[in-house]
Amino acid sequence: MSGTAGIVTPKHRRAHKGARYDETLVLQRLDLRGFRGDLRSRLAPEPTSVSDSEEESVLTSVREILADVADRGDTALAELTERFDGCRPLSLRVSADERASALGEVTSELREALEFARDRIVAHHEAQRREPDPVETIGGITISDRVIPLERAGCYVPGGRADYPSTVLMTVLPARVAGVGSVVLCVPPGADGKVSPTTLAAAELAGADDVFCVGGAQAIAAMAYGTATIPAVDVIVGPGNRYVALAKRELSGHVRTDAFAGPSELVVIADRTVPADYIAADLLAQAEHGPGGVAALVTWEPSVAEIVDAEMARQLGEAARSELIAAVLREGGRSILVDGPSEALAAANAIAPEHLELMVAEPRDLLDGVRNAGAVFCGAFSPAAVGDYVAGVNHVLPTGGTARFADALRVADFQKHIHVVEMTQDALAAVEPHVSTLAAAEGLDAHGTSVARRVSTQRPS
Repeated sequence: MSGTAGIVTPKHRRAHKGARYDETLVLQRLDLRGFRGDLRSRLAPEPTSVSDSEEESVLTSVREILADVADRGDTALAELTERFDGCRPLSLRVSADERASALGEVTSELREALEFARDRIVAHHEAQRREPDPVETIGGITISDRVIPLERAGCYVPGGRADYPSTVLMTVLPARVAGVGSVVLCVPPGADGKVSPTTLAAAELAGADDVFCVGGAQAIAAMAYGTATIPAVDVIVGPGNRYVALAKRELSGHVRTDAFAGPSELVVIADRTVPADYIAADLLAQAEHGPGGVAALVTWEPSVAEIVDAEMARQLGEAARSELIAAVLREGGRSILVDGPSEALAAANAIAPEHLELMVAEPRDLLDGVRNAGAVFCGAFSPAAVGDYVAGVNHVLPTGGTARFADALRVADFQKHIHVVEMTQDALAAVEPHVSTLAAAEGLDAHGTSVARRVSTQRPS
């Protein structure tokens, strides 16, 4: 649901040879038919769309915030919340009574939708929960893994100007399924200095142990270092702005953190068999996430590009947030023409999007060719928007091209593995020559001695 700066910026428009900039088009056209060069260099997102000086300024501010919270704890949190959010919360911790009453403040329809989404998300993540690996015994050496849940997890959910109850579910529930002992949630306050009932209702249904009314880099610092009110955690997950992302990056050696999450991305591979209004609606929905987002159509049929663009123009005129969507599409909207299905897959893999839709007659025929994507949605009736809410898959996904090596938030992100090794005396004797040889090669004689002593000394078993 979140991604970083995407494939189209003014710089990209100038750099993309063959791109056709036309004010009459909703999606700017890039013709890659016949292209045989490096697709990643043409299509992969830039690491950042801000200047080095601006990035350094933000990083300096983040480091000052982290140091302040580490030094002054709750006092710094209250002052920073007033500075950045324009209000001083009455209490950093949301009371149990306020959280419980929030369930009665939301509509019955919203509660039912939250419960439906919760149950689907839990079912999907329960299937991910790994049992210990089977015990493996070879030559008297027994090896197994213990899968241990982390003790404390911290979940961050954006707030203040908008509510994201779905992200509460997507971050808290996998931690609960993993068996984490304590799960805390940090959310920026609204103008009234409180966390919204919608967010609190989701937190209650998800089973968060504590909710704290604090956001930004200061919330990340509080969960990493701990304060008098907020406990230190072992892992911090959840999307946020650049300050939040940089704070997590700075603290990644102190606690485990999830992947960088920035503006959202969608690539749609389409042929003429899927109605153009479906494709247009999905691309518009993607742009609704806001600035920096990517909404790209990839097709080998020029008529599809033309029809989808016309349909997008029509639907854009009816959209409630048309100005925002149009602004995002001007920077991140692209229609890419390729030679055929295999070239479409190559283009999608080069972009490595957060969401990939296969809107073609036989999506399963293309699925094996997908290598880089956070989540894939197959067929005309599988829009990415369902994945954002109720499909059950997690919507905290890799963005900014990081789907080349990263994946969705999973139960495993809240667990750790401990190797367990047990050997018989005969097994140790069998491997002793190899251990001694390797230890001697590395100049670690004591390592070899620790094994040889056991082999040479005959003791009753």
